[in-house]
Amino acid sequence: MNPEQVAKMIDDMDKEINDIRMEALRLAWYMRGGLPYDQALQLSIEERKLISQIVKDNMETTKKSGLPFF
Repeated sequence: MNPEQVAKMIDDMDKEINDIRMEALRLAWYMRGGLPYDQALQLSIEERKLISQIVKDNMETTKKSGLPFF
């Protein structure tokens, strides 16, 4: 690999790391402490996707019902 390709690969990996961190922080926030940040980081990709889908579904239900979410 040439230096430009290496730099791009590093930038891509850095973005992926930040995306994982953001997703873990978001899940920890939505779970209100039920899933601490450090444990959210240990989840597999599939587990994070499943929990995110549950959060999304619950947000939709909350919007439809008119109940407060936050």
